[in-house]
Amino acid sequence: MHLRNRLFVALALAYGLAGGLLALLRLAAPQLVPGDVTRAHAHLMLLGLVLMTIYGVALHVLPRFGGYRLRSEQLAWGQFWLANAGLPLMVVGWLATLPRLVTLGGALSVAAMLAFGVNVVFTVRLAPPAEAE
Repeated sequence: MHLRNRLFVALALAYGLAGGLLALLRLAAPQLVPGDVTRAHAHLMLLGLVLMTIYGVALHVLPRFGGYRLRSEQLAWGQFWLANAGLPLMVVGWLATLPRLVTLGGALSVAAMLAFGVNVVFTVRLAPPAEAE
């Protein structure tokens, strides 16, 4: 498995753990956690745990199912950095009540989703089979 895909899955587990610990801390001592904990927790779990896992697994499996190579490794690495910059910025923005940081993080996260979508579509629909090359 490509290093980037392993990193996506490993970081997904770390984000899931962080989201769970944030929720436990909020339950145990609500006064210790400022800001919008509900949104921070939800995005750690959904964008962090779920979407990062999907990214890692899909970038590994989808090209192999069709016998294709991933269309752009550079775009996939760009997606990795966008996703892993966007989510922490959003979480910090919500916890620190900084809407501009949330907006920036959200824009980076959406850019990562777009990069993923473009790369997968061009891989599955337009790339020649690996055997034909």
